Amino acid sequence: MIEKVNPAHPDKIADRIAGAIVDLAYKTDDAPKIAVEVLIGHGYGHVVIETSAPIDKTDVAFIVERLAPGIRVFIQIVPQDAHLAKNQAKDIRCGDNGIFKGMPLTEEQKEISKIAREIYSTYPFDGKYILDEARLILCQSHAATSELKQKYPHAEVNPLGDWTGGIDVDSGATNRKLGSDMADSVTGGGLHGKDLSKADVTLNIYAFLKAQETGQPVTICCAIGDDTIDGHPYSELVAIAAEYIKSIGGFEKFAEWGLF
Repeated sequence: MIEKVNPAHPDKIADRIAGAIVDLAYKTDDAPKIAVEVLIGHGYGHVVIETSAPIDKTDVAFIVERLAPGIRVFIQIVPQDAHLAKNQAKDIRCGDNGIFKGMPLTEEQKEISKIAREIYSTYPFDGKYILDEARLILCQSHAATSELKQKYPHAEVNPLGDWTGGIDVDSGATNRKLGSDMADSVTGGGLHGKDLSKADVTLNIYAFLKAQETGQPVTICCAIGDDTIDGHPYSELVAIAAEYIKSIGGFEKFAEWGLF
């Protein structure tokens, strides 16, 4: 079974804010070191940024206002930890310890991703969708249940009736929807709000892409400071992840749907 949430889900709004801030860092630094955490909901937001790149609070506030308009946001920006910075001082080396797994997508997972995108193209509001062997469950805010039922007659649509969603109904936090972003590839580490030196970004992308290419599970274990992983220089894996992020339009776009 698989669950997919759309880009207007509160957790995905938090991911998108974090991704947009990482995009901002890359505009001022070719290889920034940045980690962003976002918590939003019920009129308030908190953004914590650890960064080596210069970032202005005003620019961050504009990003939050664009993606979560009307909230009062508290922004904390601090330098990257000196000990962590030393790891990347000379060469491109693995930015964290971790275990990673890439799994080929199933037809079921591909189908729910397709359905989620179809619905979101008509109703660009908070929504969540589930598919298993027996049930298709569609929860879509700001949508008439009868309309969705016409297009998906075998689905369970809005079980409690029509509803409104968003960050005034539910809070959102960075990296809380990794199952939606990664399907069976979820292990440790979050995809969003981090630069490409971080294994959480680069190795998750690399393992996922390799699994789709080979059709076989991929497992990787790494230690902070590793310069070679899975038989490749870490710099090569960073380049693969960078090309993937570029191909989809940046870190904010990556945060919309994750890896599939």
